[in-house]
Amino acid sequence: MNSEKVLSFFKEITRIPRESGHEEQIIAYLQKFAADRNLSEKTDDAGNVLIVKEAAPGYEDVPAIVLQSHSDMVCEKNEGVEHDFAKDPIRYVIQDGWMIAPDTTLGADCGIGIAAQLAILDSDLPTGKIECLFTTSEETGLDGAMALQPGFFEGKVLLNLDSEDEGEIFVGCAGGIDTTAEFHHGYDDVCEDFVMEEVYVKDAMGGHSGDDINKGRANAVQLLGRFLYTCNDLDWQLVRIDGGNKRNAIAREAKAVIAAEADTLDIINERLEDYYLQVKEEYGAVEKDIKVGCAEYVSQGEKAVDEMTAWNLVAALCASPHGVLAMSQEIENFVETSTNLASVKMTEPGVIRIGSSQRSCVTAARRAAADKMEACFVLAGAVVKHEGEYPGWAPAAVSPVRDACVASYKKLFGVEPKVKAIHAGLECGLFTEKFPGLDMVSFGPTLRGVHAPGERLDLASLDKFTALLLDVITNYR
Repeated sequence: MNSEKVLSFFKEITRIPRESGHEEQIIAYLQKFAADRNLSEKTDDAGNVLIVKEAAPGYEDVPAIVLQSHSDMVCEKNEGVEHDFAKDPIRYVIQDGWMIAPDTTLGADCGIGIAAQLAILDSDLPTGKIECLFTTSEETGLDGAMALQPGFFEGKVLLNLDSEDEGEIFVGCAGGIDTTAEFHHGYDDVCEDFVMEEVYVKDAMGGHSGDDINKGRANAVQLLGRFLYTCNDLDWQLVRIDGGNKRNAIAREAKAVIAAEADTLDIINERLEDYYLQVKEEYGAVEKDIKVGCAEYVSQGEKAVDEMTAWNLVAALCASPHGVLAMSQEIENFVETSTNLASVKMTEPGVIRIGSSQRSCVTAARRAAADKMEACFVLAGAVVKHEGEYPGWAPAAVSPVRDACVASYKKLFGVEPKVKAIHAGLECGLFTEKFPGLDMVSFGPTLRGVHAPGERLDLASLDKFTALLLDVITNYR
């Protein structure tokens, strides 16, 4: 077994639809994979799949190792790109040592973990018992991990294959909570002499709301709200607003349809040109392609959001916190607490829904961040709810598998890996609650642009990731 075999399985996986909540095809694929190889398999009511490779002869006394990844992926695409994640394979290219999906997410998070597990299950490596766990809907709330029942697997050592920086071994992560605000609005007729246009922020980098939250990237929803707020002295109406998508992705695009007299639109557009220059000054070192502008919009007979709700919404979007709220006082350069203003949507009549998520390795700080988001929107008249809270994963003082991974990495590559915690959420926090005494680490190859179009996998790092994984599972005692 080698990285080419892992990559081969991953290429198969890119052809299988597996958006969070719609994982039937990847579950069926895993079940067939096990059946074709006469491997033990079981699937629970949540769609979690466990495939077991029994110990090789002479390795029966070696501790069982659980390899774990999640079966779903974040499905994001660039505006205007025709791609149906429910049926179309991911289109990728191999370029300059990277595997890249230019216009969509690649799904290497966590498809590369799945592929590594399958390559091991398909091999004749001399190992102890290997239990491969594939959990569902990790990206939308760790649903599969939450539904796991104690005893679903037997091993006391777990390697989570859902990390994104080769050379780093993770031993802790943040917990999270989702906060949703809803404005229930009425409608006003669009003034007879008003014309409409679309105001937009687009082509921001986006990225993972945990791993990339400290990288100074623009949030398109927040930037749109900020601009609209600067126009509060003018007479205009809000017809539609849409921005962002997944809770765990930084919003890349946002747009609003507004209506005003032609002369007023001229003033708004002049301000928009100035605002674009301000955005470039503020984010130019990071955001090379971001665009702020306007486009013609032909009225389709829509009504406008009632004036009070529109004003409250814009004010709340402008005031809403986003980004790093606190750095750790114990771990250097580690984000302790953050919040992501993820999306604003009008998906049903009379409702505007704002999605967000808060992360922290400190429970009290995570809940305080959620309260801060709630307070911002409650003051604006929204109805707010919190859901999907999951615990963080605290680093263990004693961890034989961590020590084994560090020693293996140093042996293979001649340098010490970095041992650290990650601000992104991993399922390991839930595993500690359901499987007391479980010894865990997380590592993976280098991924960039996760949760955004252009996601890419560093193929050289895949070689090292594979070598480390093989060395650990064949030598662990």
